[in-house]
Amino acid sequence: MQLTVNGKSYDVNVPSDMPILWVIRDKLGLMGTKFGCGAAQCGACTVHLDGQGIRSCVAPVSRAEGKEIVTIEGLNDTLSKPLMAAWTEIDVPQCGYCQTGQIMAAAVLLRDNNNPTDQDIDNAMSGNICRCATYQRIRKAIHLAAELKKSSS
Repeated sequence: MQLTVNGKSYDVNVPSDMPILWVIRDKLGLMGTKFGCGAAQCGACTVHLDGQGIRSCVAPVSRAEGKEIVTIEGLNDTLSKPLMAAWTEIDVPQCGYCQTGQIMAAAVLLRDNNNPTDQDIDNAMSGNICRCATYQRIRKAIHLAAELKKSSS
């Protein structure tokens, strides 16, 4: 099977029902995407598939054939730079385990909405669980990232 991940083409010999998460981590060595719950409930494994945030722990690799997968390692600078800067300035992570999934979900939101409200953020991030409960800092960082993104455009 041929996959496109972060703009690069890969030939992988895996079962078609293998979750994308394990192909990314175990076969391609991209360790930014995390395993959290294995049931698509926590969002730690969020990646983009043709621009949409998906839970890679339950999505079979066959779903990705002919599509573009983007992991945290391949997130474009237009989205990653303001998000990373905001995450650092607000000091969002506590344990940090969920943060790649949080950032990937926030990237989809900011790609589509340059001026999200608190409600927009809450809706977009509702599928991402933070065990340390840094939700207020995450929301604040997304607002800051939106401002940084606008000022760099």
